[in-house]
Amino acid sequence: QVQLVESGGGLVQAGGSLRLSCAASGRFFSNSAMGWFRPAPGQEREFVAAISWSGDRQYYADSVKGRCTISKDNAKNTVYLQMNSLKPEDTADYYCAVKDYGGTNYYSQHQYPYWGQGTQVTVSS
Repeated sequence: QVQLVESGGGLVQAGGSLRLSCAASGRFFSNSAMGWFRPAPGQEREFVAAISWSGDRQYYADSVKGRCTISKDNAKNTVYLQMNSLKPEDTADYYCAVKDYGGTNYYSQHQYPYWGQGTQVTVSS
């Protein structure tokens, strides 16, 4: 059974930083790409960042590119999202997800069958 538990969210002032973590259970982790999403108006969930199963490729939404870094520690079964220079518009619940095997579309939520419960990020101005 796949279980994902996010942590690291909180309240931070604009310009601050947070590091989100997503701890995964199961043997799938080292062979799975992972992603981070957040809700957005008009979309169920907006793509934020993703990382390939090996960790050698990272993908970012334009809205966070240059401010966020996704990384993956297979020894700890954990994926991280380091968020810097946070803006009030980054306020959202952040969800990590396991990408389905196969396919090259890292950006669509529909490629991710397993999801965590989310961690809340609030950025004050």
